[in-house]
Amino acid sequence: VYGTVDIEGLMGPTETMIVADDSANPSLCAADLLAQAEHDAMASAILVTPSLALAQRVNEAVERQLAMLNRRDIAASSLENRGGIIVVSDLDEAIDLVNFYAPEHLCLMVEDAWSQSRKVKNAGGIFIGENSPEALGDYVAGPSHVMPTGGTARFRSTLHVGDFLKTTSVIALNEATLNTVGPAAAILARAEGLTAHAKALEMRLSSSSPQRS
Repeated sequence: VYGTVDIEGLMGPTETMIVADDSANPSLCAADLLAQAEHDAMASAILVTPSLALAQRVNEAVERQLAMLNRRDIAASSLENRGGIIVVSDLDEAIDLVNFYAPEHLCLMVEDAWSQSRKVKNAGGIFIGENSPEALGDYVAGPSHVMPTGGTARFRSTLHVGDFLKTTSVIALNEATLNTVGPAAAILARAEGLTAHAKALEMRLSSSSPQRS
């Protein structure tokens, strides 16, 4: 019915970015990457870490766990074509990358994850710590799991009750407010070459009690 009624957005393919440091459990990082990758071949599961040692351990854990999955062919295709492990210089660079990529799901598996979360500007949902896996959000955690994908978290929020409400703007200025903001509106109208717009404003501004004809 899209076009007859509005929808919240064109969501998908799904994506997860995990930011982890040396404090993270590599087996859990691998499990979370695979949980995302098994959705479909277009899913994106990416680990970002300042620790080369962790990156290597996660990569090894992914290979071990992948062999045991029912949907291993799908997960393997996702990881090969749209997944990755990125080693950065520090957590600040990791968060910069997060804000650029604007992931649908962001998992922070770092020390003092709450502090790092305050630096995040663009993410559909932030999952704090190892006890808050994204898979939990798929089913039972959070008010909504319809989240922006494809970088749209730069300007779009998770689906919420406001998306189902229709609002109507009401504009009602008194004379003093009209005289305050009206001149600016008239200048903008003339700058656009819309002289009828400007005239409709200037007639009201020319007198505190404009004549009607």
